[in-house]
Amino acid sequence: MLNPIKQLAGQTAIYGLSSIVGRLLNYLLVPLYTRIFLPQEYGIVTELYAYAGFLLVVYTYGMETAFFRYTEDKGENSRQVFSNAFFSLFFTSVIVSGLFIFFQQPIAEWLGYPGRSRYIVWFALILGFDAAAAIPFAYLRQQQKAKRFAFVKLTNIGLNIGLNLFFLLLCPYLINHVGGPLAELVSVIYYPSVGVGYIFIANLTASLVTFLLLLPELSYLRGYFDTALWKRMITYAMPLLLVGLAGTVNEMFDRMMLKRFLPYDQETNQSMLGEYGACYKLSVLMTLFIQAYRFAAEPFFFSHAKLNDPKPLYAKTMKFFVIVGSLIFLVITLYLDIFKYFIGEKYHEGLEVVPILLMANLFLGIYFNLSIWYKLTDRTMLGAAVAIGGSVITVGLNIWWIPIFGYMGSAWATLICYVFMAVASYFMSKKYYPIPYPLKRILSYLLLAIGIFFVFRELSSFALFTGMSTYLLSTVLLISFLSVIGYFERNEIRDQWA
Repeated sequence: MLNPIKQLAGQTAIYGLSSIVGRLLNYLLVPLYTRIFLPQEYGIVTELYAYAGFLLVVYTYGMETAFFRYTEDKGENSRQVFSNAFFSLFFTSVIVSGLFIFFQQPIAEWLGYPGRSRYIVWFALILGFDAAAAIPFAYLRQQQKAKRFAFVKLTNIGLNIGLNLFFLLLCPYLINHVGGPLAELVSVIYYPSVGVGYIFIANLTASLVTFLLLLPELSYLRGYFDTALWKRMITYAMPLLLVGLAGTVNEMFDRMMLKRFLPYDQETNQSMLGEYGACYKLSVLMTLFIQAYRFAAEPFFFSHAKLNDPKPLYAKTMKFFVIVGSLIFLVITLYLDIFKYFIGEKYHEGLEVVPILLMANLFLGIYFNLSIWYKLTDRTMLGAAVAIGGSVITVGLNIWWIPIFGYMGSAWATLICYVFMAVASYFMSKKYYPIPYPLKRILSYLLLAIGIFFVFRELSSFALFTGMSTYLLSTVLLISFLSVIGYFERNEIRDQWA
């Protein structure tokens, strides 16, 4: 039988192919955006996608996790669980998107974008298609069809990237430099005044095609809706909606509120929001690792819960997660002078937030590992309490610190929030679902990574370290970290990967 840790790593790698390779390609659009658009224009993209991330949680309201939970329940018909989850999300998505489209004008005015209500229509459709695709994607994960999952995801991202390049580079080039019949043909579909709106049009097209690609998975649907089963699923899912909303507040509140709480004029606030949003992208490797891991880990945790004693396995999983996350933290922070060129130079003023946001996202991943206690014990309301506590910290600290410290206050608020959630979840798990996490080893690796970062920051400030010598210092420190891990984990690595 395949080693479970190797199995999880393999699934994470495949999901990571779709997420990391695809999103890295998508990530290459950031230099394009930050060179074509001014910070205040890119601030529109940052703000609207922050709201979209929040709303997608509302659209899916915990039904993905409920699908995993009840599919693994031997007392339930997995096909009926799939049908209930899909029909539930499909109909609510139609209703909510319809309301957004109907009230598009007042919503656009409230956001401060009068005359751009079409943005609201486009995002309502994007969210509707993405929510409708959520359960087919969850079905692929549950069935461990990671290659099919990766194919659809990569198609989505490839189409999104291609359309961005078409609208933002090719069309202007053809009109301004080529001319003739080809330029006239392009001018039928391309309007320079749309500007950043083409980013949203590309996303909408990709979301629609993705839903169409997932239609074969809908053959698994049954023809009727089981109301009694749906009541059990929604009872389980509703607290997860609170978890998701609180989690999205923790992740997105800073970008939703920076423009409103920064103490400058509207244009400056919008520009600083754009800087912060662009620098946030530099934590993308950590975000992508956590996303790929979550895709693989959630069905993994539920499927292995049926073992006699899965807790030692969960403990090992956490340890290796922290090791990889700490390594990503060091790679980006030690070589930030290279990574920074992925965004335009006028955005570099915000680079100081990157290490803070990287560590914040690492603690978010730790919290995700720890959160298995309330999902397996059906204490989702207690899990919601932890997430809500984190959101209270996020909201409070952002309102307090943004006017004083600017976006640095937002970055620190994010880190403090996720540290709180991880610590609170750990102590609650000890009571309700105790797992023998190797806490001393995990904390030692985290502190080692943080310590190496501070050593690098102090040493690199000396005139001795410039140019290539700085990269040599970075490499020596990174190898030192790997050597420590290799020494203390040599037996575990040999047993798990041999």
